[in-house]
Amino acid sequence: MPVTAHAAEPITGQWLTKEGKAIVTVAPCGAGVCGRITKVLKPNPEGHGVDERNPNPALRNRPIVGLPILSNFVDGGKDWRGRIYDPEAGKEYRSILKKLPDGNLQVQGCIAFFCQTQLWRPVR
Repeated sequence: MPVTAHAAEPITGQWLTKEGKAIVTVAPCGAGVCGRITKVLKPNPEGHGVDERNPNPALRNRPIVGLPILSNFVDGGKDWRGRIYDPEAGKEYRSILKKLPDGNLQVQGCIAFFCQTQLWRPVR
């Protein structure tokens, strides 16, 4: 009996981040998907609207709107695996994305074996 490969549930579209701070648009890029902040709904009162915590000084003036935060995500069969950038911390993490049966997007950022999970809601 042949084995069939399973594809992860598509995750393209617009997503409202945890606490409704921003909208991230996920779209195809290369062989996978990537995501950018396309709208800030709750600006950081201490911030200046730029990527000021980036560890690379040359990137600290990038506007938050348009900032790529999801990169190199590839279909892992049951989920999507790639990298996530947190502009509030200026750090990048290994990440796993999975569309849940309720339509929400489970977003995990991981260091070694420890992962933190958020739920993002679809923008309707």
